[in-house]
Amino acid sequence: MRIFLTFLLSLLLTACAGPQLKGTGDLGLVIERATGRITLVNTSSQTAYARIDGLGDLSHASAVYSRDGRYAFIFGRDGGLTKIDLLEAKIVKRIIQSGNAIGGSISQDGRIVVAQNYTPGGIKAFDAETLELLSEVPAEYAPGKFSKVVGLADVPGNKFAYALFEGGEIWVTDFSNPKQPKTQRYPAGLQPYDGLVTPDGRHYLAGLFGEDGVALLDLWQPEKGARKILENYGRGQEKLPVFKMPHLRGWSVAQGKAYLPAIGRHEVLVVDVATWKEVGRIAVRGQPVFVMARPDGRQVWVNFAFPDNGKMDVIDTLAGKVVHAFEPGKGILHMEFAPRGENVWLSARDDNKVVIHNTTTFAKQAEIAADSPSGIFFTSRAVRIGF
Repeated sequence: MRIFLTFLLSLLLTACAGPQLKGTGDLGLVIERATGRITLVNTSSQTAYARIDGLGDLSHASAVYSRDGRYAFIFGRDGGLTKIDLLEAKIVKRIIQSGNAIGGSISQDGRIVVAQNYTPGGIKAFDAETLELLSEVPAEYAPGKFSKVVGLADVPGNKFAYALFEGGEIWVTDFSNPKQPKTQRYPAGLQPYDGLVTPDGRHYLAGLFGEDGVALLDLWQPEKGARKILENYGRGQEKLPVFKMPHLRGWSVAQGKAYLPAIGRHEVLVVDVATWKEVGRIAVRGQPVFVMARPDGRQVWVNFAFPDNGKMDVIDTLAGKVVHAFEPGKGILHMEFAPRGENVWLSARDDNKVVIHNTTTFAKQAEIAADSPSGIFFTSRAVRIGF
């Protein structure tokens, strides 16, 4: 009887321990834009461990994470907001919150998920636990006139900064009381098309589509209003063909400098973030789309618009020049560094795969099959401002 009871206890302890237990720090997801599906991945083993269907239109989808990295919130172009459990690999809840949406964010305390919408123009705040609608802020910039919202980013204090494309303004909304948000408005310029917040959460920048330049708002001193910087940033006097407008989220700040794509030109601009003045340009092999820094800031990786979207250039920030150029696949849309930067994952849309390269040797380490992959999002984003 004693041996039998010992055996039962052993079985019970084994069941309680369970091999299914794992952390979330090395997990992530890949958007499969053509199929309405995501692939869940492990960055340590460099493998896919699950696929989840039924997420609607993912043609311009993005994702943010809960503070513990367990849950992903997927924002679809069709207005869908889907909460995913990465450990159980399933949909927790899915709602359609608007007619046309393009991204979202999560609050500093992780309690509020905010979606930005084209139709109807404005933002909506949801309880991160239940996806219950808490409040909304219509982007009514003039009586009866509503704007598309772009460039939504979380900023410290449970606030969100975003830009109004038609309204030409930057708005900052405080959700300290999520059911009674308070909004401040700042003139920005003609047609802000995207935005970002610096890694320290101090500055919000909005690129201007309708004029050259970038609008900068100091969130520590918002009473000074937005000011225009980089007045020559854009197409300039010589109107060049632009095959794809670069996303400002593709900018990087590393070693006290910002690296950003020159619109319509085969160059990466280098800007001193202390003065917000241009201090250099680096020639590259195409029109840059994403200009992303490795976590340590030593490298900046650059992908390009068509017809050069199979190429990648790697800039050494110490040398200030391209030190490696290669063609890892067809239609490189997006990239994401492993949390400590030892490798980079690249979406090769037209090859239907994700390729993983070592950032020291540049050798390919692995690849993962995926249907028309686009955005890659790792749980390390859960602890970063503006991601």
